[in-house]
Amino acid sequence: MTTAGQDSHTVRALQELEDTRASVRLRAAMAIGSIPDPRSVERIVEQCAIEPEFSVREMLTWALTRHSASVTVPRLIDELRSEHPQGRSQALHTLSKIGDRQAWPAITRELLSDADDEVARSAWRAAVVLVPEGEESELAGALATQLGRGGRETQLSLSRALIVLGEAASAALRDAMTDLDPRVRHHAVATQRLLRDPDAGFEFAIEEAKRVAALQDRPGGGT
Repeated sequence: MTTAGQDSHTVRALQELEDTRASVRLRAAMAIGSIPDPRSVERIVEQCAIEPEFSVREMLTWALTRHSASVTVPRLIDELRSEHPQGRSQALHTLSKIGDRQAWPAITRELLSDADDEVARSAWRAAVVLVPEGEESELAGALATQLGRGGRETQLSLSRALIVLGEAASAALRDAMTDLDPRVRHHAVATQRLLRDPDAGFEFAIEEAKRVAALQDRPGGGT
């Protein structure tokens, strides 16, 4: 049951999400999360897809986590089909924060290999949070198809996701170490090293993988 005061509070905060000042939108998102109202969920999700400021997007995500998962999760799953990459990415990010595994079937291979790096990275993070027990190896195989993709940040995100899966990722990484693409091989070797030694830096692991590969490519290097 909502009161007239709560209605007024919600209406005013939702209107302030349209303000041109990021500070006002941030305050509005905080206000919406402070007094959750399920009627605001649709508008919050819409704002997530277009909000330019990272700090405001994070506050909007927090506001969504303050609402009942029974209301937010279905709407966020719908957003995964959005034509706006930021909408898909933010929905995945929020689902990972909520952690409700009813969202797992919506984390498709299409999202895990989305052409937009931010969407794919968000999908990887959400997947390792939501994956049901016993399906980790299958997920690792799907993630391994993305090895060698993108720049440092994208590759590091994928490595971190695979490391979360632990030993379930080992077989997929071993297979990738023999891939014809050197970028895939180097990324797989570096990730396996990080899996064994989490304290090793990613840059060091990549360079070490390249060095080992170069030695092996020399005549007699494999002996």
